[in-house]
Formats: sequence, structure tokens, C-alpha cells
Amino acid sequence: MSTSPPASTNPTIGGDPRTRSPIRALIDDFDEVVDELFHHLRGNPTADRLFYQASEWADYSKAWHAIGLTMAVVSPSRRKDALRLAVALGIESAVVNGVLKTLFTRQRPPLLDGAAYEVRRPKTTSFPSGHASSACLTAVLLSDAVPVLKPLWWSLATMVSASRIHNRMHHASDVAAGAVVGTLMGLAARRIRALR
Repeated sequence: MSTSPPASTNPTIGGDPRTRSPIRALIDDFDEVVDELFHHLRGNPTADRLFYQASEWADYSKAWHAIGLTMAVVSPSRRKDALRLAVALGIESAVVNGVLKTLFTRQRPPLLDGAAYEVRRPKTTSFPSGHASSACLTAVLLSDAVPVLKPLWWSLATMVSASRIHNRMHHASDVAAGAVVGTLMGLAARRIRALR
């Protein structure tokens, strides 16, 4: 069972109310509320295992590349979709990890005490979430390539994104921003269809 304190007692998430701007205070309050919701799930064996696995297999976009490769092998007609996904993920990683994270040097949330599983802690800064960004970009492109499985793609993206909050790898606002970035990049990459 996790012994980490509720989010509201964590100064790293809430910050000093005397020095916060109104916008920062709103973001911090949002992060606290969401983190408190996940706090009640932490320590649940099923939730801990599910979110640990989601974070792990989405590390370095391994799962997304695996899905793209499988799609290319099983359905040769979708090889261009698989290639588009691989290229888009490479660009997304460069933009998020190479540009955005250097502009916003936000610290990650403190690690959980007594966590059931040890999740790899990235060396990059917290904002925005690269896991959420790559997951949502992938959901957009896979929904375009295999629309009948759209609910599955977005369910996977949601699970991976939520895992970053559950495992305290990101603040909720990092994940929300990453999801927006990934979705927008996915929509832009989807326009490459016209070049086929």
C-alpha cells in the first residue's frame, strides 16, 4: 500500500501560494485535485500493475513502433501508414524532448513512497509529458489507418497518459499539455495522406 501523502500536503505540487501567479495557482490547484483522485487508486494491486505496465511498454514509444511494424507486416497496403507513424513519432520526440522540455524546465513530482513497482524516471524535465504526446499522436494516426479500432487506440492512449500521473512521473497539467501537443501533431501528420 502506498504511503505517500495526499497531493495537497506536497509543496512540490502545490507550490508557495504567496509567490504563485493566478494562472500558476490555477494549474497547481488542478494538479492537486487530479493527483488526489489518483492517490485513492495507488496501492490497489490491479491499478498499480496496469499503470506500471502501461508506462513501461510505452517507454521510448516501443509499443507504438511495435504496432506500426505489425500493421506493415500483416497488411502490406498499410505500410505507408506504418512509415508515416514511425516518422511522426521521431519528429514528435525531437520537438517534445529536444525543444519544449528545454523551454519549460518544470520539476517532476516527488516519487511515491513504498511504490509497488519501480518505473524508470526520465532525466528530462516534466513539461509536457512525452508519453502522453506520443500516445495521442499514435491514436490519431492509427485511427486514420484503421478506423474500426479507433476506440482501442484512444483507450490505449488514455491508459498510458493516466499512468504518468498514477506513477508520479508527471503532473496532471503536463499530461494534458502533452495530449494536446500529440493530438495536434497527429492531425498535422495525417495531412500527409495527400502525398501518397
